[in-house]
Formats: sequence, C-alpha cells, structure tokens
Amino acid sequence: MAYSSRKVKIKTEMSERGERTRRLHFQMVRFMFEAATKLRLPSVPLATAVTIYHRFFRDYDITDFDTHMIATTAIYLAGKSEEQELRLTDVINVCHRILHPSEPPLDIGSTYTALRESVIQCELFLLRALGFQVSIDHPHKFLSQYLMHYLKSLYDWLDKDTVRKVSIAQTAWAMLRDSYHSDICLNYRPSLIAVAIIYLTLQCYGIEVPYNDEAENRWWEAFIENCKLRDVKKVAEDIMNVYDMETTAFTADI
Repeated sequence: MAYSSRKVKIKTEMSERGERTRRLHFQMVRFMFEAATKLRLPSVPLATAVTIYHRFFRDYDITDFDTHMIATTAIYLAGKSEEQELRLTDVINVCHRILHPSEPPLDIGSTYTALRESVIQCELFLLRALGFQVSIDHPHKFLSQYLMHYLKSLYDWLDKDTVRKVSIAQTAWAMLRDSYHSDICLNYRPSLIAVAIIYLTLQCYGIEVPYNDEAENRWWEAFIENCKLRDVKKVAEDIMNVYDMETTAFTADI
C-alpha cells in the first residue's frame, strides 16, 4: 500500500512539473513574439527562432538554463540562419527592455557588455548543442501552397455570402503562428501541420467541403498521399491544446 501511494505521488509530481514547464515555455515564446515584433522580424525567421528554442529544451532541462538568454540568443541565431539582418545591439536592447520596462535603455556600459558576451557565448553553445543544424523546414511554404491552390477551388463551391463572412487564409496563418507556443513543430512533419491547420480552420467556421465524403480521395489526400484523417485530427487536437494553455500560462504559479 505504501509503495502504491508513493508511486501515485511521484506521478502527480511529474505531471505538475511537466505542466509548469509547458506554461514557462508558453511564456518564453510569447516573449520571443514580442521581441520579434519590435525587431520587425518576419514570420519565418521568428519560426526558426522558436523552433531552435524548442529543439534545445527537448534535450536539456529547463531548470539548468536561463530561458530568457536562450530565447534571446535563438532570435539572434535565427536572424543569421535566415539571412535576416539583426544587429546584436538591437536584439539585446529590445529583449532587455521587455524584461525591464521601467528601466532606461541600456548604455554601452558594463551591463550591456556582459549581456553581449553572454549572447555570443550562448550562440556558440546553442550551435554545438544542435549539432550546427539550424536550417529548418517550416509548414509556412506548404500552407501557402495549399491555400493558394485549394481556396480558389473551395470558394467556387461555396455561396458568396459564406465567402464574405469567413477569413480562412487569415485564420489559418494565425493558427500556424499560435502553434509555435508548443513543440508541435518538432512532433509532426511540416506538410501535415499545414493540412491540419486548414482542417481545423474549416471546422471552426463549420464549413463542410462539398462531396468530400463521396470522393475517391479526401481533400487532405490531395496534398499528402495516403494521409489519414486520424493523423490530421491528432495535430488539430494539439493545436487546440495550445489555446487551452493560454488561459493558464499567465495566471498559474510557475
């Protein structure tokens, strides 16, 4: 009986720790999004930065590192990887300002110098930890292709009133951006994520693809050969869980 009680306690503690870790990652990604907005960083380099962050903490314990330093360095490293010009000075100043909004901008002094050296050293550490593999294939190109070829055909089947009321493309892009608050980008291939986002968007608007049930191949199979609906639904479920996480990430204790 004592062993069983101890086992339950350990499982509970592990579950609670995992939940706290997911909330902290959510907060860090939100921090990266805010920094990217201030740095005018486009969506793909931002996705690269967040993926680098998630990849690192897939292999390393979050309690062993300064998450803000890893996030800041991931942004700077992603700028290099995606050939997006980012001045290290700007990255440091923006990230520091977000963390310390009541303080004046950093001068070229001891604090700035220490942060600069830390980011440079952290960049080298991240590169080694990731095996120098920072070129990432994102769902963005697949979603763009799928929406380009699919939406026109779908709109031809829908009545004009429905087309005016819904913003499928805009919602799909917003969902893709939001999905990076979790490690979905590491768990599924990019093309499947793109299909799942279109599927979830249509579900949210209550749109049924005409004659999909009677067709020899479902619409998602037109994009991915032998794609299974259960796989699409699994990714869609994970994306929905991101929105559930948003309600607690900034209210619960970490």
